[in-house]
Amino acid sequence: MAVQQSVGPDPYFPDNGDPRYRVHRYELTLDYRPGPNRLSGSARINAIAGRAPLTEFQLDLADFKIGRIRVDGRQPHYTHRGGRLRVKPAKPLRAGAAFTVEVHWSGNPKPVASPWGGIGWEELADGALVTSQPIGAPSWYPCNDRPADKASYLISVTTPSAYAVVSGGRLLTRTTKASTTTWVYEQSAPTSSYLVGLAIGKFHTVLLGDPGPGGVPQHGHIPAHLLPEFSRDFARQPAMMELFQELFGPYPFEEYAVAVTEEELDVPVEAQGLSLFGSNHVDGARGSERLVAHELAHQWFGNCVSIADWRQIWLNEGFAKYAEWLWSERSGGRSAQQLAAAAHRLLAGLPQDLRLADPGRRSMFDDRLYERGGLTVHAVRCALGDDAFFRMLRAWVRLHRNGSVTTAAFTEHVARFADEPLHGLFEAWVYGAKLPPLPMRLEVP
Repeated sequence: MAVQQSVGPDPYFPDNGDPRYRVHRYELTLDYRPGPNRLSGSARINAIAGRAPLTEFQLDLADFKIGRIRVDGRQPHYTHRGGRLRVKPAKPLRAGAAFTVEVHWSGNPKPVASPWGGIGWEELADGALVTSQPIGAPSWYPCNDRPADKASYLISVTTPSAYAVVSGGRLLTRTTKASTTTWVYEQSAPTSSYLVGLAIGKFHTVLLGDPGPGGVPQHGHIPAHLLPEFSRDFARQPAMMELFQELFGPYPFEEYAVAVTEEELDVPVEAQGLSLFGSNHVDGARGSERLVAHELAHQWFGNCVSIADWRQIWLNEGFAKYAEWLWSERSGGRSAQQLAAAAHRLLAGLPQDLRLADPGRRSMFDDRLYERGGLTVHAVRCALGDDAFFRMLRAWVRLHRNGSVTTAAFTEHVARFADEPLHGLFEAWVYGAKLPPLPMRLEVP
């Protein structure tokens, strides 16, 4: 595993996160009441100080009432303003020292402001949904909100018994007492704060396919009235899982789940071990099947292999986009070459001022980044040939499993599988803005 964490603040979100320490584990205990949209919680955060002593540190947490805070069992001094919880321990923490922070908070959760509108905890008509990319995690729990600061999670959520709770990871227990039920999930794999997903609603749960011995359990959580459409729209997800394991390597987590809300979402959103879809993505005609493939592919690219900072986001989205094309190619649809040509025609008619290596905060979710990212991966495939290309992909996931990466690390990795230097390819596709010519495959599937 290689962790390439930025040494300073994230260039796109310099106020989020604290690079002076890293978190090893979060243990969250939450109680949520959907009617009044009331959340109370406690967090036990196990962390490790960096190379310098910590006289103070920061957690990210939205506008909640703070009940109490402890650092290694002692009461610190703290301030809580503007979504930043600044903590000054009673005694400075030694460089490299392990320490524990306990935080109790309560209030009415709501999305945090961002350039793309509200992000994070969203109260639904009958339940709640958490989609945190890129800075929404502090809308519901205190965290070191940096994509490269990955930790394990134990999440306990108590809700009225009419509601189900869905999160990434493995469901350990479900315990009903009187009118409430407590759901406890364990996510043992290191997870970025923005990838901790949660859905609270009245769901019907189904098993997607039969994983068989050694297979990956896959569950769907959907409103009962959408079950007929869902059963068709997601019927081929087990085949996608099988294909992606062949092409990318073993599925990196214990289980995979998808949840569909009663409400519409602009786009589906990935979380670790979980993808969240809106009711508009379920039509009974497989109208969103490419998105089913896209979100599943993120479990390898973005979740297992994460980015060191948000400048590198094309490494998440470009590979997930290309996975759509690979699924189409292998399932009887248009070939990756045909889809690359369509993407190239689209980009040719749009402004050519976006650089994948550093698109800028305003353009990090621009459709051009997704399409150009997919084209860049296709260009690498054309240059390497299929055998070397897929060996390269599997090695990329294997070498950086549970770690964080940069564009520079990817270009260096690809070079090990190339017969000739590829500097020109990356200069044109990743570091340049002008659209290069359409890459062409020499090998025909």
